[in-house]
Amino acid sequence: MASVTLKGSPVQLEGKLLEVGTKAPDFTGIGKDLSPKSLKDYSGKVKILVGVPSLDTSVCAMETKKFHERAAKLENGIVTLVVSGDLPFAMNRFCTMEGLDSPNLVTLSQFRDFSFSKAYGIHIADGGLKGLSARAVFVLDKNDVIQYSELVPEIASEPNYEAVIAAAKKLV
Repeated sequence: MASVTLKGSPVQLEGKLLEVGTKAPDFTGIGKDLSPKSLKDYSGKVKILVGVPSLDTSVCAMETKKFHERAAKLENGIVTLVVSGDLPFAMNRFCTMEGLDSPNLVTLSQFRDFSFSKAYGIHIADGGLKGLSARAVFVLDKNDVIQYSELVPEIASEPNYEAVIAAAKKLV
């Protein structure tokens, strides 16, 4: 069981963090149009999976905007999936207000079962954010094998964007 911190206080996570070389488990997220989406919907593409607690926080909002900027410049063979516990309506409102409209960035809600954060070992088990996702990024190749994994040690910090994008570009 991994742990991270939130503003210096320890936070326990459920499960085992998935490692590089592991076949990524499928999960179901809910799109802005309320349709269920899974990894199969993006088959044949390199996938950047971005786990965030909530787009209603400043760091998650900034992270999503930065991934949107980068996703807009990536080849069509790469899709970025931002997964949070927010309701699809809130995610849609956020994307509309921020002008996030790149087809290479998709927001998915895991509010129904949190299958993403639980399967990937980033589900927060205690504290004020219990039930949400820790901040993490996974890059999957076209066969859904994890080629890059980053659990951000401090939830209030951002991931290494350059390393994530470099890992994804190598797989196209």
